[in-house]
Amino acid sequence: MDVLEKSMDKIHFKRLIDIPDPELHRWISDIILVAKPESIYVVKGDQGDFDFVRKKALENREEIPTRYKYKTVHFDGPRDLARDRANTKILIPSGENIPYINTLRRDLGLSEIKGLFRDVMKGKMMFILPVCMGPHRSDFTLYGLQVTDSAYVTHSDMILYRVCYDEFRDGTAIKKGYMRFLHSVGELDERVWSKNIQYRRIYIDLEDDTVYSVNTEYAGNTVGPKKLALRLCVYRGYREGWLCEHMFIVGVKGPGDRVTYFTGAYPAGCGKTSTTMIADTIVGDDLAIIRDYKGEARAINPEIGSFGIIDGVNPKDDPELYRVLLDPETEVIFSNILLCEDGEPWWNGRPEPPCKGLNWNIEWWPGKKGKDGRPEPPSHPNARFTTYLKYFEKLDPRIDDPNGVPVSGMIFGGRDSDTHVPVEEAFDWVHGIVTKGAALESERTAAVLGGVGVREFSPFAILDFLSISVGKYIELHFRFEEKLEKKPRIFGVNYFLKDKKGRFLNEKTDKRVWLKWMELRVHGEVDAITTPTGYIPIYNDLVVLFRRELGKEYSEVDYEEQFMVRIPQHLEKIERIWKIYSEIPDTPKILFEVLDEQKERLKKYRDRYGDYISPFKLDHK
Repeated sequence: MDVLEKSMDKIHFKRLIDIPDPELHRWISDIILVAKPESIYVVKGDQGDFDFVRKKALENREEIPTRYKYKTVHFDGPRDLARDRANTKILIPSGENIPYINTLRRDLGLSEIKGLFRDVMKGKMMFILPVCMGPHRSDFTLYGLQVTDSAYVTHSDMILYRVCYDEFRDGTAIKKGYMRFLHSVGELDERVWSKNIQYRRIYIDLEDDTVYSVNTEYAGNTVGPKKLALRLCVYRGYREGWLCEHMFIVGVKGPGDRVTYFTGAYPAGCGKTSTTMIADTIVGDDLAIIRDYKGEARAINPEIGSFGIIDGVNPKDDPELYRVLLDPETEVIFSNILLCEDGEPWWNGRPEPPCKGLNWNIEWWPGKKGKDGRPEPPSHPNARFTTYLKYFEKLDPRIDDPNGVPVSGMIFGGRDSDTHVPVEEAFDWVHGIVTKGAALESERTAAVLGGVGVREFSPFAILDFLSISVGKYIELHFRFEEKLEKKPRIFGVNYFLKDKKGRFLNEKTDKRVWLKWMELRVHGEVDAITTPTGYIPIYNDLVVLFRRELGKEYSEVDYEEQFMVRIPQHLEKIERIWKIYSEIPDTPKILFEVLDEQKERLKKYRDRYGDYISPFKLDHK
């Protein structure tokens, strides 16, 4: 307690000790002794705190003002523009191993982190921020404590999550248990960018429910309650028998203004944000905690804000998001876009040509080329926005429902040009978990460091965020199903099919039709065609939906090309997925049985119809 009292002013010392948790006080004392911050600010969440954090982010030059009063721009620097897979590690006991998960021996990781945090906050203010990951006072909600020397990270946290100092002070969070997130930007260069990127580390300690992050500013590596907490959430869910998913939660309206809720998992660059925005109501755009509630799967969004990719956002395809981002009254933190000399934010997707200004690589002007002689993009492909969900007209009021929303369907969206149809329903829960979730694949995008365009194994769109083996995660879904009297339907979508000339077969807005079809399927109001891989729409049903939802005609030629059953590609995929899971020791046996059954169905259909099957030749269900 002496360390705290000597290091804090009276106001913030009282705020901290009013939280009745001696273990928390000891932890903060230990951080102070190692990191040596100059001052400490405990956030309660009142207007004064919000104003102070915003002001501090500008004073520290972590954020730059724009021509809009409530909008700022943050730059991470050219070497810190995405999640760092290589240096993000799960700390595990000596001798253990988790296939496909980046791990490190716990004792070695903790020793290294302590060294990297030594004196790292000298001359800086340290922020302590208690957050709720979910609605206030909900049994679904998880709690977290962010400790950071970055006003930008604190500002981002306060937009994305509910500040819940009161739940810590009254002991609720202490009783339920809370996660801890310790972060430092490290030493900064003259541009206020993390200088020692070679020592960037993001370590997740499952045993202590703690995440350590140092020498990085990019929000995906630093904002604790988001993707860093997802690993801890997955681990807790596995132990307790509920799901922590990398999924949106949306409402789709059916006849009579009926609202049906879906969750959806998509790897980066596969259409997750655009699907969220094209739905009728939005509960959440990124994460979902799904529990059994009286025999029904219910989901909450742990967030109240959105940290999304801005690249490609335009007024035609993303009208509501575009409006929110440029509304003079909305608060937005842009990151790694182009900030024009007149203070206007510009990103790839704005109809106006780019202008001279600042970007993540210092300065940019029309015609600028990089060291390799190629044109340098004005806005980074992984440029982001951080803003409140409350600004969206489609925000569903049930975002604050402590019992969550009922999940009628789960969607898994991959990315390929030659295999999967635009939308398909699985035969049942087990078939869907295996062939739509566990077998999900996508092409790599700029959201992670490394090569772009490589097809990746991306089960449940959560592989990067797992803290248990993929086999255990699959088994958890089978275990979760046993609790449910009413099981969600499972669907797979793919918006990226191409023709022989490499042109996309679908428009971006077509996904609205796929959502409406899924809504009708959940309620048994349309039939479907049985294929060897699942149920697909009947042509006439899509004709009606395309006219009603998009005001356009849908041709038989388009339908046949989009919903062709491509036997060779599906058989190749089964071989790929089988090989991967055969190397994961704890893969449930039922996965191989389901893949075997699908393989046999594909062969039978090939024997009868050939390699490529028109949907017009197949039977209705």
